[in-house]
Amino acid sequence: MKKRIYDFDSIIDRQGTGATKIEQLDIIFGRHDVTPLWIADLDFAVCPEITDALIQRLKHPVLGYSFCPDSYWNSIIDWQRHRHGFELCREEMAFVPGVVKGIGLAVNFFTQKGDGILIQPPVYHPFKMVIEGNGRRLIENPLIADNGTYRMDLEGLADLVASEKPKMMILCNPHNPIGIQWDADTLREVARICRAAGVVVVSDEIHGDLMLCGRRHIPFAAVSDDAAAVSVTLGAPSKTFNIPGLVSSWMVVKNPELRRDFYHWLEVNEFSAPPMISTIGAEAAYRNGEEWLDQMLEYVQENIEFTRDFLAREVPGVTIVEPQASFLLWVDFRGLGLSQQQLMDMLLDHAHIALNDGTMFGRQGEGFARLNIGTPRSVLAEALGKIRDAVAEVRTAVMA
Repeated sequence: MKKRIYDFDSIIDRQGTGATKIEQLDIIFGRHDVTPLWIADLDFAVCPEITDALIQRLKHPVLGYSFCPDSYWNSIIDWQRHRHGFELCREEMAFVPGVVKGIGLAVNFFTQKGDGILIQPPVYHPFKMVIEGNGRRLIENPLIADNGTYRMDLEGLADLVASEKPKMMILCNPHNPIGIQWDADTLREVARICRAAGVVVVSDEIHGDLMLCGRRHIPFAAVSDDAAAVSVTLGAPSKTFNIPGLVSSWMVVKNPELRRDFYHWLEVNEFSAPPMISTIGAEAAYRNGEEWLDQMLEYVQENIEFTRDFLAREVPGVTIVEPQASFLLWVDFRGLGLSQQQLMDMLLDHAHIALNDGTMFGRQGEGFARLNIGTPRSVLAEALGKIRDAVAEVRTAVMA
């Protein structure tokens, strides 16, 4: 293992920076005296090559209208080829101001009010919000729990596509909150089912760069001709390099018939016009951030192992679903025998930590919570100790 040259152990005070993770605690959790391990951003300092590029540009005294250089697009093309073996060309790509916004744009362009859109819970909660908030009909194809992990219900998917006739499917690849990278055969079958029925597949691949233990991301659009024909792929450097505040995301539509009118609509409404700061930060990340990313992923893997071992040793009845990607852990508290409300009350009021309620991702999240371990290990260790003590306290109270 190379010597680690970036610091992931320092605790950075984020108070007063407008950080959602801190500033929204009172609004979301009703208190601020808790350790925030919920929203999916990292507590690590951004790769200095990114901040250097931003600072250098901001030293110039004029911040006028900016033109997006070819080097920005080429940095994404080169990164996808090098990192994932995903071949892209410029005309297949467009800028979008955030992945969820990109999903919303696709929903509004490709579907009408009342149309069905399919998701696979437990899954990233904005999928449901975008569907229902735009007056579309939610169709659920729940994942199947299988020996400590999950798999797709492909037979159920085919039945739902035939009976409910959705216009769109929103795929999470890798999956949030569970951390599964879907295998190529599974993705090919999804593509076959959807293409045969004329279903557009919007694939959220924002966690694709965060593969653990040397695994490779498998882009949906790359697995077959069927997938390329029906896919709208969304990605971003935001989770990868801890720069969501720069709001830099991108879209890939391989099929020219699918993208022609869509990209024209994005362009004339200036949805696909990138701000200067977004392109500068993203290009610096893709050109100069790989070593930082590799070291960060090593640190995150160590945090996963630390968490798994701590819970097995100190908190019997609480386990994790071993992730293949990302810095988010799907934690199984069902062994404690608590209701969901009791679980969340225990975590918040006894352990004093803020995690995402598992039912936020669908009713299939009952008994679970999502834990963000993208934080210094000392912070993580303290939080896990609080969970251990809170569980012991609750167990004592039940036995009394």
